[in-house]
Amino acid sequence: MAKHYNNRHGNMNIRKIDNDYVRSANRQMEKLTKQKVRLRRRLSLFFVIASVVIISLISMIFNQNERLAQKEAEKEKVLSELQEIKKEQELLQLQIKKLEDDEYIAKLARKEYFLSEEGEIIFSIPKEEKENEEDKKNKK
Repeated sequence: MAKHYNNRHGNMNIRKIDNDYVRSANRQMEKLTKQKVRLRRRLSLFFVIASVVIISLISMIFNQNERLAQKEAEKEKVLSELQEIKKEQELLQLQIKKLEDDEYIAKLARKEYFLSEEGEIIFSIPKEEKENEEDKKNKK
């Protein structure tokens, strides 16, 4: 069976040979075309899956970096609190050493509780007058 085709360039009749060889060649061409289509589909699927995996990995890395930065900031905060606590501890240790000294305890008792030694007179100045006197001294 012969088929008639029109040529783009003119009205020439071109007939296609229809025999077993041509049919097997056509089947082989169709098979190759289908294989190429399947290959493209597989590659497309692979690239989509690879893209999803890469995007998820990148987002995990960014999230981990963000959490790491938060932990570093928290670490800095805790370290500064530790330094403050160590300073406070040193002051308390110094206070403990002072409180072991009898002379310091006596001086503190006289100051805070208005205790006096024999023959000593204690004068109490009200706090408001003290503040006014200090303000006057600071202004000069």
